[in-house]
Amino acid sequence: MLYYFLVPLAKDHIVFNVFRYLTFRSFMALISAFIISLVVGPWLIRRLRELQHGGETIREDTPERHRAKKGTPTMGGIVILTAILATTLLWANLGNRYVWVVILATAGFGLIGVWDDMTKLRTRKGLATRVKFSAQLVLSLGIVQLVFWQAPSAWLPVLSIPFFKGWLIELGWLWIPFAMLVIVGASNAVNLTDGLDGLAIGPVIMAGAAFGVIAYLTGNFRAADYLKILNVRGAGELTVFCGALIGAAIGFLWFNCHPAEIFMGDVGSLALGGAIGTLAVLTKAELLLPLIGGLYVVEALSVIIQVASFKLTGRRVFRMAPLHHHYELSGWPEPKIVVRFWIVSFALALLALTTLKLR
Repeated sequence: MLYYFLVPLAKDHIVFNVFRYLTFRSFMALISAFIISLVVGPWLIRRLRELQHGGETIREDTPERHRAKKGTPTMGGIVILTAILATTLLWANLGNRYVWVVILATAGFGLIGVWDDMTKLRTRKGLATRVKFSAQLVLSLGIVQLVFWQAPSAWLPVLSIPFFKGWLIELGWLWIPFAMLVIVGASNAVNLTDGLDGLAIGPVIMAGAAFGVIAYLTGNFRAADYLKILNVRGAGELTVFCGALIGAAIGFLWFNCHPAEIFMGDVGSLALGGAIGTLAVLTKAELLLPLIGGLYVVEALSVIIQVASFKLTGRRVFRMAPLHHHYELSGWPEPKIVVRFWIVSFALALLALTTLKLR
C-alpha cells in the first residue's frame, strides 16, 4: 500500500524516490516483519496457552523425551502469517500478479494448517491424510492456474536446467501437475521437518534469502541476461515477499528456539512450505528447490524410505523417522541436531546460488 502512496511523491521530492527500489522495500519488509513478530508473539502465546488449556500438543510419533514439552502451545505459525502478510501488503507493489499468487499460497496453506491443528487439539490425530492432501491439491491447482493462463510474452511453461546455459524444457500443460507437485511436496516436507525447537524455521530463513536473490536476478533483465538465466518479468517484486518471510521467521525463532515457548504447528509449517514451493515455481527455480530446501528433502525422503523398508522387509532403516528423531535416539542433544542441520541447510543454499553463475 505504501508503494502507491509514496512513489508518486517522488516527482515532488527526491527523498521519496527510494521507495521505487526493490532493495530498500525488501529491507524494510524484513525489519517490519521482525518487529511485528516480536510485538504479536508474546500476546499470542498467552492467548493460545489460555485457549489450549495446557492440552497435549506433542505428536504421538516422537521420542519419549518430548513429553517434557507438554503444555507448550501450538499454532504459533499465526505469528509468522500475520507478519508476512501484513508486511507484504504494506511494502510490495500490489499491482504485481506474482505477489498475489504467493500471498494466496501462503494464506491458503496456512488455513489448511489451522484446520489440521484445530482437529489435532480435539482428536490428537488431525485431519485424515486423504482429506488434507486433497485440500492441498485443490489449492495448488488454483494457484498454478493463476500463473499458467498468461500470454506467452509474460509466462512460459518451461523448466530451466541448472548448470547449462539456455537449457529449457517445454512442458506445455504438463507444467500444471509438475508445479502442483513442487508446491504440495514443499509444503509437506517442511511439515515433516517441524519436530525440534527451531529446526524447521532456521532453514526457512536461508531459503527465503536464497529465493530473494533469485527473484531479484530473475526479474532483472540485465542481470538475467548476464547470468544466462530465464528472465521472468515481474518476478523481482517477490524479493519484498522474501524479505517479509525472513523477518517473520527470525522473529518467530526468538520464541521458538530451545526451549521453545511456542510451537509452529501445521499452520506455520504448511504455509511456509507452500510459500517456498510457490517461490520456486514463480522464479523458475524448481530444480534448485531440492538444493535450497535440501534439508526438507532429506527429512521427507527418510520418512519415505522408512515406510517403504518396513512394508517391504519388515525392518526399519532408521531408529525413528523423520531423520532428526533418528539422531535424537542416537544420543545427540536437541540443540546440536538443530544447529548442525542449520549448517547443512546454509551450505546447500549457498551451493544453489553458485549454480546461477556456473552456466
